[in-house]
Amino acid sequence: VQLQASGGGLVQAGGSLRLSCAASGRTLSAYGMAWFRQAPGKEREFVAAIARRGGSTIYHDSVKGRFTISRDNAKNMVYLQMNSLKPEDTAVYYCAGGTVATALKLDYSYWGQGTQVTVSS
Repeated sequence: VQLQASGGGLVQAGGSLRLSCAASGRTLSAYGMAWFRQAPGKEREFVAAIARRGGSTIYHDSVKGRFTISRDNAKNMVYLQMNSLKPEDTAVYYCAGGTVATALKLDYSYWGQGTQVTVSS
C-alpha cells in the first residue's frame, strides 16, 4: 500500500490543523494505521493509532485530549485532527500502516512521505 500524507502547515499556538493520509494500492481496511512525528534532532515518536475498523484508538500521553485520529475505509483515508497546538508539536508527521495498531514503529511496514507541521509561539 502507498501512503500520501498532507495537510501540514504553519499555525499559531492554540490553533488547529487536520492532517490527511490517502492510501492507494490496497484497501485501507486491511491495516492498522498510525501517525508518528519527528522533530529535528529527535527520534521518530508515536502520536496516535487506530484499529482496522476504527473500533479502538491509542494516543501518546502528550496529545491525549487534543488530537483525534479517525479513518474512513470507504474513502481509503486516515485523519489526524490536531487542536490546541503547542510549539512542541512542531515536527514532520508521518502516517504508517501495519497489520495491527500499536505504538511501536517496528509494527509498521508502510510509511508516507511526511508533512511538516510548524507551531509558532
